[in-house]
Amino acid sequence: QVQLVESGGGLVQPGGSLRLSCAASGSIFSIYAMGWYRQAPGKQRELVAHITNGCTTNYADSVKGRFTISRDNAKNTVYLQMNSLKPEDTAVYYCNVQGGSYRPEGWEYDYWGQGTQVTVSS
Repeated sequence: QVQLVESGGGLVQPGGSLRLSCAASGSIFSIYAMGWYRQAPGKQRELVAHITNGCTTNYADSVKGRFTISRDNAKNTVYLQMNSLKPEDTAVYYCNVQGGSYRPEGWEYDYWGQGTQVTVSS
């Protein structure tokens, strides 16, 4: 079975920093991208950032310049460095991994972690 283990969430004051990590384990292959999504109460889940195997990155406009996504291929792990955190960043953050064979309907697999809570408050 494939498992995504997330860590690094918690409570931080505005302007502070957190570093999230997500380690993928199990029978996983041909990863196309790893990334982070978040969902605040009453809102839809949205993309925060993702990084492809080619190391191209994409960020939500709201986090550009503050968040940095990176990965460690040897450890099959993706990181999200979050700086200058704002109360609006409060949400449950979910790790996502997609890849396998590409088909007309999309990638072969799309795995999700259980989520980690990030709360930004004074």
